[in-house]
Amino acid sequence: MILEIATFDIKEEASTAFEIAFQKAKLVVSKSNGFIKLKLQHCIEIPTKYVVLIHWKTLENHTVDFRESDLFTQWRALLSPHFQNPPVAEHFEIIDTL
Repeated sequence: MILEIATFDIKEEASTAFEIAFQKAKLVVSKSNGFIKLKLQHCIEIPTKYVVLIHWKTLENHTVDFRESDLFTQWRALLSPHFQNPPVAEHFEIIDTL
């Protein structure tokens, strides 16, 4: 399993609109091959910062299956109007758990 951590820097005063758009966007990404689950989290110290934690079966499920699909186009169309800067996405593999 792969964990994608995407950091979003949202325009000031756009939090509510972003969160509403995310409700639609999460339904889009959930249709993608290899999608497992996601969480949206809001930064307490920096109110314009969000992270999305998305679990994928494989790295390629995100980088190929989703990113090269119409679903990604829909996802970006819903969320990108609220971005102050382009999002940063990184991928992690589980090494240890408790």
